[in-house]
Amino acid sequence: MLKTVAAAALALSAVLTAPAAHAASDVPDFVTIDVVTVNGSGCPAGTAAVAAGDDRTAFTVTYSQYLAQAGQGSGPTDFRKNCQLNIRVSYPQGFTFGIAQADYRGFANLQQGATGTEKGNYYFQGMSQGTSRTHTFAGPKSDNWQATDRATVAEIIYAPCGEVRHLNINTELRVNAGTASKANSFMTMDSTDSSVSTKYQFSWKRC
Repeated sequence: MLKTVAAAALALSAVLTAPAAHAASDVPDFVTIDVVTVNGSGCPAGTAAVAAGDDRTAFTVTYSQYLAQAGQGSGPTDFRKNCQLNIRVSYPQGFTFGIAQADYRGFANLQQGATGTEKGNYYFQGMSQGTSRTHTFAGPKSDNWQATDRATVAEIIYAPCGEVRHLNINTELRVNAGTASKANSFMTMDSTDSSVSTKYQFSWKRC
């Protein structure tokens, strides 16, 4: 189940179902994910897509033009790219959810003296409290990169029971050329075949 997401539009409705024999008691019988808006320099219209997992425990986001670069050949704003997803998650009454884990992958080509940073931030609409994680990579590096944001049980922020709150997911890539300003360094949130996903793991609990 994979549909291209267009910015500032209700572009995707992913319904998660699975046979009852495989359903866990602490996972809802159904989950629907609606991507309400997608905005940011790292995810122009038509370059981000969402797929929902059949087991109702996770969903993935795939980017095709999420690239930050610095140094030779880069523009003044290329060093930082970001993407904000606004997501509505629908599920049966008696449950609520938070984000327990997020896995990020991509490719980095960082010269000696350059650094690259990936940052993720998660919060519910109307709530100031949120979770943010940052991962930094140092050059020289020319390889795939991976980063995991993992929350402890005490750190997971849940949507208020009985209320509809959209989930906001903000991500950022930033490259600092450092002492390698005469060479080009870049970092992408994708793979060499432009088909790698960021996976968000739900944490469900009963109200």
